[in-house]
Amino acid sequence: MVIKMYYIKYFFLTSIFGYVIETTMCKSYESGILYGPWTPVYGIGSLIIIYFSDKILKKRNINKISKFIILFLFCFFTLSLAELVGGLLIEKLFGYAFWDYTKYRFNIGKYICLEISLIWGLISILFVFIRPILDRIIKKIPNLLVYLCTIIMIIDIVLTIKAKV
Repeated sequence: MVIKMYYIKYFFLTSIFGYVIETTMCKSYESGILYGPWTPVYGIGSLIIIYFSDKILKKRNINKISKFIILFLFCFFTLSLAELVGGLLIEKLFGYAFWDYTKYRFNIGKYICLEISLIWGLISILFVFIRPILDRIIKKIPNLLVYLCTIIMIIDIVLTIKAKV
């Protein structure tokens, strides 16, 4: 249970952090489709990065620079794919496009563009660098808070689905 709680804590921490970053940069309180102060795609992305860096890269006998290049490329493509799938699902389920990259020069439809994909790759490398600091924060988060966040997020998801479907 300890290992699973570690990942759940990361999911919530990075979902909330992603919400804060998006609302700060976009100067809008609409980051994602949920009402609460979290954007789950960031939580999912962080878990993908953790899994890939821990389970795949640590087991390979390659130098650090090569690992970062592989991590960048993997996250560039995988997180862009997650953004594409998320955008398509939101459009299919709720009937609208929550974001649209068609104004970007190197877009591939509404939900992917080279400029943002490069940011996903760079953020992934930054995330691996700051992960030891985040690990210390994760250890201090009480499990009770995680249980409360889980209940609140489930309620948020139910309310979102009821309101937008």
